[in-house]
Amino acid sequence: MIKIKGVTARAILDSRDEKTILVSAKTNAGKFSASAPNGKSTGKYEKKIYKKNLEGDIKTIKDFSDYFSEEIIEELEDLRRVEDIIEKSVGANTLFALESAILKALAKDQKKEVWKLLNPNAKKFPRLVGNCIGGGRHSNSEPKPDFQEFLLISKSKSVKESFEQNKSAKKEIEKLLKVDKKFEGKKNDENAWSVSLNEKEVLDVLEKVKIPLGVDIASSSFYKRKNYHYKNPLLRRTKEEQFGYIANLVKNFNLFYVEDPFEEEDFGSFTKLLKKFPEALIVGDDLVVTDCKRLEKAIEMKSVNAVIVKPNQIGSLLDVQKFCATAKKNNLEIVFSHRSGETEENILADLAFGFGADFFKCGIDGKEREAKLRRLIEIEKSI
Repeated sequence: MIKIKGVTARAILDSRDEKTILVSAKTNAGKFSASAPNGKSTGKYEKKIYKKNLEGDIKTIKDFSDYFSEEIIEELEDLRRVEDIIEKSVGANTLFALESAILKALAKDQKKEVWKLLNPNAKKFPRLVGNCIGGGRHSNSEPKPDFQEFLLISKSKSVKESFEQNKSAKKEIEKLLKVDKKFEGKKNDENAWSVSLNEKEVLDVLEKVKIPLGVDIASSSFYKRKNYHYKNPLLRRTKEEQFGYIANLVKNFNLFYVEDPFEEEDFGSFTKLLKKFPEALIVGDDLVVTDCKRLEKAIEMKSVNAVIVKPNQIGSLLDVQKFCATAKKNNLEIVFSHRSGETEENILADLAFGFGADFFKCGIDGKEREAKLRRLIEIEKSI
């Protein structure tokens, strides 16, 4: 068991050089720290990352430090005591970083890996989902694809092999893109290639590498006034036209994975697309935002067969546990995901493996992404 002797917090920079929070917990097992990422493309139903702002949450952690001094943690469920003290006073980023630091301390005390605290019998490794070409809010270039991410999903059952395959495919795609003189070899904030192509042109390139493909459309980011506003090329699509367009892309490019094809209120269009393509993964992110109530609505309406899990969308690791259990009970695939503004924190790999993720969406390269991917490879080697 561990006893929390005090907690502190400070600001650090993420992969976009934007401030995020790092929380440290001083315990009888030593001092342990964890940081939270930042998302740029955020669903409107996500919890606020800070109660008011980052500085306010840092001060709150300092003010509450003594409140934890009597708390003893022996297992994951004991995090409820921590939440009872501070959950309403800080945002989701701060709670996630605090609970992650405490889990690291507990793992050290029990001489276990973090994932073993969640499920000592975990055996299944997730398939890697790698963002190869970027657009939408994750890219600053103009013109750019309206879709946010174009994904490679290796079929290999080995995490290490998938990691190497995705890296190799990304280099091959760079060569294919260089045929287009407008490609400058630049990367976006998730380390994916920045291109001036539209989504069809990107998919034409990607299908040459013979790896299952996916897209994160992030439709809410370009939906307003009941229309989807595309910029490359410039046009508007109604809800019905968006459905027809996405259905054609799934069919013509044999897309395996389709994330957020419609805006975050439109459960019905998700349902319709899943009915039309039951063999594809129709994935909800902004639709469900790691929130059990929204997940239950998606399940009731049969809107998705896969869901994104981003722990800092909800903050509480106990809520993440409940979300994953509900998804599994209803035969939904679970996709643990990084954020666009990442740190070198690698606990996401332990959470994904421990909570039984089917997929791990964490980019392809770059030190912040690779920290998580290499941790998952490390877990694979140890088993």
